[in-house]
Amino acid sequence: MSRIGRMPIELPTGVTVTEKNGVVRVNGPKGALTMALSPLITLRQEGVKLLLERRSDDRRARSVHGLMRNLIANMVRGVSAGFEKRLDIVGVGFKAEKAGGVLKLNLGYSHPVILEIPEGIDIVLEKPTKIVVRGIDVQQVGQVAANIRAYRPPDIYKGKGVRYEGEVVKLKPGKAAAG
Repeated sequence: MSRIGRMPIELPTGVTVTEKNGVVRVNGPKGALTMALSPLITLRQEGVKLLLERRSDDRRARSVHGLMRNLIANMVRGVSAGFEKRLDIVGVGFKAEKAGGVLKLNLGYSHPVILEIPEGIDIVLEKPTKIVVRGIDVQQVGQVAANIRAYRPPDIYKGKGVRYEGEVVKLKPGKAAAG
C-alpha cells in the first residue's frame, strides 16, 4: 500500500471538500479549486479527515494513489493558507516594476521584459529586486515563478540574473584563474 496515499488529509476549519461525478471541489477562505479525480481512487470523509482508497490493487491504481492524495492535500493547503515563491534579482540595474496587471522586468536586455500577471496569481514587490509570487494553486505559482526566472537565469560566471530566494549559485572561475 502506498505510504503517502494512505495518510489522511487533515481539513482545517472553513475548508470543505466535495466529490461529484469524478470531480473534486475544495472550498476555503481563500477561494475554490477543482480537479478531476482518477476513476481508480475513491474519496471518503471521516469527520475532519479525508481518506483516499484504491478501487483495485493493480499497478496503475497503486501508482496514482499517492499522486491523487498529494494533489488534493495541496488543494486543501492552497485554499486555507496559500502558496508563495520568492525570487531575488541580482545585477546592476536589474529591477522589477508592477503596474496594474503587468510586471515589467529590466534584466540587462536592450528592452524591458513584459509579463502579464495571470488570473489567480498575486505578485508583490517587497523591493525592486525582491519578487513574491502568491496564489492558491501550487502548480500555477511554481510555473509563474519558473517563467520569471527563465527570462534571465543566474549567470554561472558573475551570478547575475533571477534566482529563487536561498538558491545557491556556484560561480565558475574565469579564464584567468585557469593558469
